[in-house]
Amino acid sequence: MIGNFLGVLFDGIAYGSLLFLIGIGLSVTMGLMNFVNLAHGAFAAMGGYVCVTAMNQLGVPFLATLPVAFIATALMGVVLERTLYQRLYKATPLDQVLFSIGLTFMAVAGMTYVWGPTQQPVRLPEFLTGQVHLLGLDLGVYRLFLIVIVVFVTAALVYLVDRTRFGAQVRASVDNQQASAGLGINVNRVFALTFALGSGLAGLGGGLGIDVLGLDPSFPFKYMVYFLLVVAVGGAGSIKGTLVAALVLGIFDVAGKYYAPQIGAFVIYALMVVLLVLFPAGLYGKKA
Repeated sequence: MIGNFLGVLFDGIAYGSLLFLIGIGLSVTMGLMNFVNLAHGAFAAMGGYVCVTAMNQLGVPFLATLPVAFIATALMGVVLERTLYQRLYKATPLDQVLFSIGLTFMAVAGMTYVWGPTQQPVRLPEFLTGQVHLLGLDLGVYRLFLIVIVVFVTAALVYLVDRTRFGAQVRASVDNQQASAGLGINVNRVFALTFALGSGLAGLGGGLGIDVLGLDPSFPFKYMVYFLLVVAVGGAGSIKGTLVAALVLGIFDVAGKYYAPQIGAFVIYALMVVLLVLFPAGLYGKKA
């Protein structure tokens, strides 16, 4: 009984780690840039397709495809931010939602045309497959790998936002663009780099998530609600809040599907309602 519980807890933490890795990019764009980007899942899917293409057609090892996915989606994010997104920074949230939803439909159609409608395979290296016996439990090696990646990403993000000049420029640009520009901060460049960071993290998460979440053209719509839940419950723009929310939702989602498979799919939504009633601005969100 205890072994099953710890196994479910471990799988939930690994699943939550993946939700955090993808959701933190959406939290960055929504919380730090005040942009409702519902096309965020499309960036994650593109990262996955970059990994698949690099592995299957170019013979690139799986681990080497991950930085490629990050860079490719970050560059794609910069191009779209400079050409499309920046035109809507001062638009209403409804305009932003309609634009990003339309962009998602276009991305899904494009991915279907290029890669087809079927699930994409991924070949993990042998040292990331199988299980390892630890503390009396058989733990999946790849899920341990996901948790380790998230620990490093979280530490790097906290340092970047809280301890660097760039992080200070981002916070200042969000609080008051005119004052920041008057102080010599290139607000447009800061926003472009911030959007690139969020897009790159989505692409990295999409590549890492192929083995766990699967990958097909419907990915952006299939998991859009999950990413939004992570940001809403954790609080937009909060790294700590996004991490806590992703882990809590991941654990409850896995536990619900394991212990109550008949209603397991609804557990995460019930938990979201309870948490948002108790914390309307999110666990660590800023009150309006």
